[in-house]
Amino acid sequence: MNDTDFDIGAAMAGTLRGGRGDAWALVRGFAAYWGEPLTPEDGFTDADLDAAEQRLGLRLPVALREAYRLFGRRADLTSSQDVLLTPDELHLLDGALVYRAENQGCAHWGVLLDDLAQEDPPTVARPDLADKSQERWEPWEERFSTAAAVMAMSEKLLEDDELCDFLESEGELPDDLVELPALGREFRWYGGQDVLVVAVGNSWFSVRARTPEALDALHEAVPGDWLNG
Repeated sequence: MNDTDFDIGAAMAGTLRGGRGDAWALVRGFAAYWGEPLTPEDGFTDADLDAAEQRLGLRLPVALREAYRLFGRRADLTSSQDVLLTPDELHLLDGALVYRAENQGCAHWGVLLDDLAQEDPPTVARPDLADKSQERWEPWEERFSTAAAVMAMSEKLLEDDELCDFLESEGELPDDLVELPALGREFRWYGGQDVLVVAVGNSWFSVRARTPEALDALHEAVPGDWLNG
């Protein structure tokens, strides 16, 4: 893919204002530009999803089926840190269909059963608390497709790869990084010359580069105790 083939800022903006087709276009372009293009083998089959529906006794939302068929098997986009459940792992918990889990079981993401009939329903999140009576499903993303696109991007930046790195810091990012559309709850995205950075809160940054040289340049611009630097 040529440098001019994918405008990540435009794709993110399209996802914010468009429908689920824009989210899937973002995932396709992102996967190809920052890693490897999607292939038919990267998704689960209709048979896999039909079996999950039969086991659970419900119909999966259209957007969820589309995401699983598009990239559900791509571990770099779904399970570098937290985990997209496979169709046979989907389960129900306190009025919601759970589709994703934090890597140590500290949180889960789902879709409320009352919203399953929507093609692209809102998502919810539930922290794992010591006092189980205090656990509640809380609103997360307004559309499943948005949550899935953000998952794909953030998991790619957390991949165990020589072109990825992580810094826990309250420092400032360099001025030549351009702030991108605010896609995803609590995330701030920045793009630069062959680098993509996501900031969560004011405490840590994850980065994906397209070349070792671009990653080295970011290390020099942002001093600190980089995980792999």
